[in-house]
Amino acid sequence: MVITEVKVFPVNEDRLKAYVSITIENAFVVRDLKIIEGTGGLFVAMPSKKRKDGQFKDIAHPLNQET
Repeated sequence: MVITEVKVFPVNEDRLKAYVSITIENAFVVRDLKIIEGTGGLFVAMPSKKRKDGQFKDIAHPLNQET
């Protein structure tokens, strides 16, 4: 699996630094990844959806640690 395109959309918010879209193998797009500044540095948050109980659930995510 090869990431064939990355688009970064910087934002000027508190901890949120950018939104990112990636294209995989010129065939599959994942939008709305977030680059967030946490206490340990920057990290990528996967796209998520708010559930009825108020918690957020990832829409797309790796299936294991190696991915």
